[in-house]
Amino acid sequence: MVEAADTERYAKQILFRGIGLEGQRALGAATVLVVGLGALGSVIAEILCRAGVGRLRLLDRDFVELSNLQRQTLFAEADARERLPKAVAAARRLGKINSAIAIEPLIRDLHPGNAEATLQGVDLVLDGTDNIETRLLLNDACLKLGIPWVYGAALGAQGNAMTIVPGQTPCLRCLIAEVPPPGTMPTCDSEGVLAPITGLIGAWEAAEALRLLTGQPPRPGLLLADVWQGDVRVVALERRPDCPACAGAYDYLTGQRTAFTASMCGRNAVQISPAEERQIPLEALHARLARIGPTSYNGFLLTFAVEGAEIVLFPTGRAIVKGTTDEAVARGLYARYVGT
Repeated sequence: MVEAADTERYAKQILFRGIGLEGQRALGAATVLVVGLGALGSVIAEILCRAGVGRLRLLDRDFVELSNLQRQTLFAEADARERLPKAVAAARRLGKINSAIAIEPLIRDLHPGNAEATLQGVDLVLDGTDNIETRLLLNDACLKLGIPWVYGAALGAQGNAMTIVPGQTPCLRCLIAEVPPPGTMPTCDSEGVLAPITGLIGAWEAAEALRLLTGQPPRPGLLLADVWQGDVRVVALERRPDCPACAGAYDYLTGQRTAFTASMCGRNAVQISPAEERQIPLEALHARLARIGPTSYNGFLLTFAVEGAEIVLFPTGRAIVKGTTDEAVARGLYARYVGT
């Protein structure tokens, strides 16, 4: 039931014909998982919190840093000083905004071993992640469990988003047949990102969440936006006949296509081995990363120092991340600076 106090809180939303009182009740009964609480996840989580989604499950493996504050709107300087886990800092902030909903922070790295358990009991999944591999893992898990999800990504001034409903729409693997080799794609940490594009994409994802949770059909197609050039459009997509995920082959969920990590005994280091070894352009990656910090390339190996760690990258994409034994931290650094 929507109580009198709720009617006052959500009055303008209830007046909107697309939601109404029944839609508000549906939002209050829903459980939503937001994976990643960076720039996209901050926008998504705050909108859904203010909209009265009954339970928010917030997952992130990282902690707040000063460089996050330019675009990650849930966090403040005190969170960065205390190095609070993003899931905890987000839950605290959202709890002050709307104390009537349930907020469940999860400090963890999403991987094939915990993906299905993490998604159990949710009605919808929202993408706030920062790498393709995790998104394809989410795609597999949602397709297997029959859970709708909304994909979103942003880099520089550009972003895109699409809604995936198992059995009805194209899935993410229809769009991205293969993960590009490590080092071939730019990342936020090498190319930067503007807050307006993360705000736009996050708001689009949240709007689609409100539509789905109140019984509306998914919006078709892929949103493409560039806030610097002022270009926003939607392109049509079709299900790919040979898509393995749509056919029930969940390669990322089973771990067959997921990078393998292992702590290296006695070395304060983690080795990351891609699921598929492919030659990557170390020289080009060297030029890109040299803008960020100390980097060297000897024709065989690329070494660069970042965030207190040293990453040694091999031509096949295999890497040794020195300075940590935390596999989640190592995977995060690899995703941010090498890219997967």
